[in-house]
Amino acid sequence: MALDLQDIPRVKTITKEAFLKNYFKPQKPVVIEQYIEDWPAYHKWSLDYMKETVGDKIVPLYDDRPVDYKDGFNEPHAKMRMSDYIDLLKREPTKFRIFLWNALKEVPQLQKDYSYPDFGLKLMKGLPMLFFGGKNSHTFMHYDIDLANIFHFQFEGKKQCILFDQNQNKYLYRIPHSLITREDIDFSNPDFEKWPALRHAEGHITELNHGEVLYIPEGYWHYMKYLTPGFAMSLRAIARNPKNFGQAVYNIFIMRHFDNLMRRIKGQSWIDWKNEEAIKRTNMSLK
Repeated sequence: MALDLQDIPRVKTITKEAFLKNYFKPQKPVVIEQYIEDWPAYHKWSLDYMKETVGDKIVPLYDDRPVDYKDGFNEPHAKMRMSDYIDLLKREPTKFRIFLWNALKEVPQLQKDYSYPDFGLKLMKGLPMLFFGGKNSHTFMHYDIDLANIFHFQFEGKKQCILFDQNQNKYLYRIPHSLITREDIDFSNPDFEKWPALRHAEGHITELNHGEVLYIPEGYWHYMKYLTPGFAMSLRAIARNPKNFGQAVYNIFIMRHFDNLMRRIKGQSWIDWKNEEAIKRTNMSLK
C-alpha cells in the first residue's frame, strides 16, 4: 500500500491571469515546465558552475539526524567549503544538504542570471534561497515558518516532491510547537503498521526536473527527496490569507522563541514529550 497521492498538474507555460485564477486563488499546486528558458541560469547553473563561482564560500550543511535539544532553531550540523561539498555530491551519496542558503546575497553576481517572474504576486526579492542535496538525501516533511507562497525552480538533477495541505494535519503525526512531522517517517515508503493515520492522508506528488518550476501554495507541507545530486532555488511571496498571515506572525515571533526557551529549560525531555504528543494527538483525532 502507498500514500494516497495525486499527480500535481503540469502546464508547459502559463499566463499571470491563468496562474492566479487556476492555482493561486484555489491554492492548488502546479508544475510549470517551460518558464525560465530565457534565464541565463537555465543554461549556466550546474554543480560545476556553482563550484567555479561560489567554491570558496563556507556553507551550512544539514542531514537527517533527529532534532536534538542542544541544536538551535535551524542550526546547521556541519560546515564545509562549497567546492569540497560539490566534490562530495558528485563522488558518492551523502545525507548532507544545503538548506535555505541565501547565496545570492553573498555572491551578487548570481543575480544577473535570473529575473523575478511576474506571477501576479509580490515576490520577496531579498530572499532567494538555494537548496542542494546528494542522491537519496531528503528533507523532513515540514512547512515553512512564514507559510509563504513558494516558487521552487529546479536546476541540475531531479527530485521527488510530496505535498499535503494544512487540512491533512490530523493524519501527519505533526510535532507540536514545531514545523515538522515525526522525523522517523519515511514519506517515500511509509510503514503503515507503525503510522496507521497516514492511510487517510490525501496529498500530491511530482518529480521535478531541470528547468521546471513547482508552485507550493501557502503553508503546504512538503517533503523533498533528491533522486540525483542537484540543487534548486526558491522565491517566495508573503501569505495573503489572513489566517495564514496571522499564523506566520505567531510562528516567527512567539512559537520559535517559546520552543527554544523550553529546550533550554527542559532539555531532551521537551523533544521527547513533543514526539510522544505527536502520536497521541494523531491517534485522538482518528478516534
